Amino acid sequence: MNVDKSLVPELALLEKSEIFTHGHLPVAAAFCRRLGLVEAINTMVPSQMQTSPGLVVQAMVLDVLSGRTPLYRLEDFMAGQDVELLLGQSIASHAFNDTNLSRCLDALFDAGTSKIVTELGRRAVVAFGLDTSVASYDTTSTSVWGEYRACEGDAPPPGPVITYGHSKDALPHLKQFMTELLCVDRGVPIFGQTRNGNSSDKTSNNELLTRISSIMARHGLGAGAFVYAADSAMVTKSNLEAIGDVLFVSRLPATYGECARAIAAAVDIGQWVSIGALAENADASPSRPAAVYRCHETTVDLHGKTYRALVVHSSSHDARRQKKLDKALAQSAKVLQAAFKPFEKIYFCEEDAQEAARQAQSLSDRMHAVAAALRPVQVRKRGRPPKQGPAPTHTRYELTCSLKINQDEVDRVRALAGCFVLLSNVPIEGEQAMDSKQLLKTYKGQYGVESDFAFLKDPLVVNDLFLKTPARIEALGMVLILALLVWRLMERSMRVHVQNTQAALPGWDRKPTMKPTAFMMSTKIVSIQVALIAGRRFLLKNLATAQLAFLKAMGTGPAAFLDPSYRCQPIIPAKSDFSG
Repeated sequence: MNVDKSLVPELALLEKSEIFTHGHLPVAAAFCRRLGLVEAINTMVPSQMQTSPGLVVQAMVLDVLSGRTPLYRLEDFMAGQDVELLLGQSIASHAFNDTNLSRCLDALFDAGTSKIVTELGRRAVVAFGLDTSVASYDTTSTSVWGEYRACEGDAPPPGPVITYGHSKDALPHLKQFMTELLCVDRGVPIFGQTRNGNSSDKTSNNELLTRISSIMARHGLGAGAFVYAADSAMVTKSNLEAIGDVLFVSRLPATYGECARAIAAAVDIGQWVSIGALAENADASPSRPAAVYRCHETTVDLHGKTYRALVVHSSSHDARRQKKLDKALAQSAKVLQAAFKPFEKIYFCEEDAQEAARQAQSLSDRMHAVAAALRPVQVRKRGRPPKQGPAPTHTRYELTCSLKINQDEVDRVRALAGCFVLLSNVPIEGEQAMDSKQLLKTYKGQYGVESDFAFLKDPLVVNDLFLKTPARIEALGMVLILALLVWRLMERSMRVHVQNTQAALPGWDRKPTMKPTAFMMSTKIVSIQVALIAGRRFLLKNLATAQLAFLKAMGTGPAAFLDPSYRCQPIIPAKSDFSG
């Protein structure tokens, strides 16, 4: 075949060209650069490795965000990527082999994983203008399949103790470790670390409370300048003492008698303040309407001190308790119907019938009232009837029973079941005051932390072959938290952009949405292809309108796919009270 000699240079370039489909990873890399992730880790983690720990961590973070493939395949993953675009340097994929990864994880552990997370959290707050007025805390467990027998000895190896504990995954037969997160601005982690598998949430809260002032001080916040939000495990005598002057909001456990007393008083008084639905109910639909709230302010006394208590009634609170009530109502009807059945018959005298009616009515319980009705009936006398005239009869009394729901009592019980109590020391008046709605929204912001835990739980990752030591598990946990940090910053940027511009983004089925998610974004830009030819990058086709819209919402553009040094431009809220 004869080839035009003038085309030889072009053909040679084509032979050396590569085409990449990175999806959202170049955008994530742009966020890593804005955080200075590589520089921060290289500064904090001493290492003699040829490939710096910062570059290895960013590679692992991007691998996690690519779909969270097992990290022992990181070398294969990087072999299929434009490494220079994603990491800013052209590095051979062999540099990301298992040996180097293991050395990097060990170095990260030695340097202090929580210190690294805290520093990058501080950078995120500064760079992206995060709202630090509320710090939400929670823990979760992650189950593992390994035996980790070394953790059972008197001198366990460094790192979290992998052991049995209260499994939040309902897998009590597996050993586990715990992860704790402190998040701001609806789920962006600014602090996190792994803990022993048998750690108690009550103890974890106590230990964090002894440190939270120093953690928040890194963000220029002293006691009273932020609100600590946590679940009911926080409410213990020692924790309430440890919290000192820090403002907090938590849920009062039902084990406290003051909880039932406050709820009963609120229901009986009936003086509710309507709150309506909250913005957190992003998944509301006609088939699953958003919960509607109403509140009642009161106080409770715990351990010799008076606290603010907000009794909250939710239209959809604790569906299990409502179902339990429905079952109890049906069981009550079944039992009563069986109990009054023997009374339903014809009695010879009225006195006996009336006594039976009273006994049947006495069967009534708090949910049902038994109603008894007497009806006189004529019964023909025994013997031969007369030849003429009507047959002689006796008057007898027929007793029938029916059930009537005690609607007022059932409504009261249902209202009681739909209530919970928020405990707080946030004032109602003054500089740091919050009204009922603000306090409820602050507590409901916990959902951001809870949704983060699904991101962190990946057995495929934490059970890899080179993670047989607790120290490496802790280091991997740090990498996952950093990946979560980047993921949440990407999502938050889109939410802030939508709020600032009041312009919806194209969501599922091309329907506009004011609640874009990072996963939604990843499906929109997954098809972007880049050609690398002679060291230069080109988009194979113009980006679609939806793709450009999502990139703009994240403070990026097409350059993120072309420039290895590109950094995102932070999207700052137009208002300081952004509630995502």
